[in-house]
Amino acid sequence: MDARESASRTGGPSFTLGNRLMRVFWRTSWLVLARWTPPPLHAWRAFLLRSFGAVIGENCRVHASVNIWLPANLTLKDNVLIGPGAIIYNQGYITIGNDTVVSQRAHLCASTHDVNDPEFQLILRPVDLGNRCWVAAEAFVGPGVAMSDGSVLAARGALFEDTDPWTIYRGNPAAPFKRRERRAGGA
Repeated sequence: MDARESASRTGGPSFTLGNRLMRVFWRTSWLVLARWTPPPLHAWRAFLLRSFGAVIGENCRVHASVNIWLPANLTLKDNVLIGPGAIIYNQGYITIGNDTVVSQRAHLCASTHDVNDPEFQLILRPVDLGNRCWVAAEAFVGPGVAMSDGSVLAARGALFEDTDPWTIYRGNPAAPFKRRERRAGGA
């Protein structure tokens, strides 16, 4: 929504009524049907995410304590793991590639604001994690970032720019640390 029309900076909505109602229904459903489930019930949680519009590949494991803003803006390819307490703040689209791990309490954020706009307009910027990536514990991947295949963001790192393939990043802001070793059997 246009911030000038909705007056979101002074308390008006940033999203349509339909979007807000869907998110209430989603959060209530997750709380009642999934939040309490034991770790082995990944298939049930994947089914629930699909029911709300997420695209979920084979053998994905999403823990019950994750916080997903809107499933319809989420694509998980095959063999994805979303660890306990991860925050998937997907006002914009988030895509997570094959064999990628988002560790406990990591945060993926697909939106920001125009800080130069007096109305502080919301801007949706997709996040794309490639294949065989790893976002380690409590790390942050910012709006518009694409992690290339095989790249790693170390624990508590904060990533605001695209990564090079098979490279490990660390720090805040994250910077390349070293190349990731590709061992036999890895794609």
